[in-house]
Amino acid sequence: MRKITFTLVIILTGLILFSCGKKSGDKSVQLNGAGATFPYPLYSKWFDEYSKIHKEVRINYQSIGSGGGIKQLTEGTVDFGATDSPMTEEEQQLAESKNKTKVFHIPTALGAVVLTYNIPDIEKTINLKADVAVNIFLGKIKKWNDPQIISDNPDIKLPDKEIIVIHRTDGSGTTYILTDFFSKISEEWKNNVGVAKTVKFPTGQGAKGNEGVSGSVKQIPYSIGYVELIYAIQNNLKYANIQNANGEFVTPSLDAVTNAGKAMLNEMSENLTVSLVNAKGEGVYPISSYTYLLVLEKYEDPAKANLLSDFLKWALTDGQKLAKELGYSPIPPEVYQKALEKINKIH
Repeated sequence: MRKITFTLVIILTGLILFSCGKKSGDKSVQLNGAGATFPYPLYSKWFDEYSKIHKEVRINYQSIGSGGGIKQLTEGTVDFGATDSPMTEEEQQLAESKNKTKVFHIPTALGAVVLTYNIPDIEKTINLKADVAVNIFLGKIKKWNDPQIISDNPDIKLPDKEIIVIHRTDGSGTTYILTDFFSKISEEWKNNVGVAKTVKFPTGQGAKGNEGVSGSVKQIPYSIGYVELIYAIQNNLKYANIQNANGEFVTPSLDAVTNAGKAMLNEMSENLTVSLVNAKGEGVYPISSYTYLLVLEKYEDPAKANLLSDFLKWALTDGQKLAKELGYSPIPPEVYQKALEKINKIH
């Protein structure tokens, strides 16, 4: 009898512990997001670091492009989206109608779209005027030793080789940023190609995501493409100095991107969106942009609302310290204060 009683006690104790363990596990919260590849290296680091602090939290993110992020948030298949191109008025109205609540743009960091290239045996960084860059992507400048490129790079022996343009095939905020810049420089680009997450490029071959473009440029000699700065750095690719609105050739850098953010600080809309491309100012890198997380004002699950709110506050404070390490510029304090007002409304 003593043996039976002891065995029963052991079994009951195990059941109680199992029950408690299960109860504790039920408190875990999972968030699902999708969207921009532009900030993926930063977001991936943020989600990992945040989960280390909050063991009960898991955040999954699919790096599928800004267009995909907007679509999935609209359809309600994710808890948050991510985009570098602000939602259009039509996109926002549709998303708010389907989700029956407001959609907030939360600026999370600033980054640079760089023109990355693969010219074998050329070590020096090339300079590209804005209109020259446009003409390369229009297919009007076809060779690396074109006089228009040589004139700003007299010390570089540029090869007599065809330029191979690599562009995005997916709905991309990075494409939106580049085409926004080109449209401010060129009426031909504005009228014939336009500004959008997906455009029909006049020349070149396509690749998916920042990962795909940087991979293609790395593999294809004499190619040029456009990616977020960190992708060029991680792939050990060169990227051009671009002429800004002040006429300076500016190297993409944290300071140069920060300068773009400062130059347009007073232009930010109530929606917390603003275009930074071709901003006027000394030391401004002209193809800079905010990147945004798209969140709902109201969630059916209060636990998800609380988690998103807490994560965003962490990302815009402690998380900003990680931004610099990964080649992104932190958001200005003034923008953080405006974002906090939106975050505090999430419920």
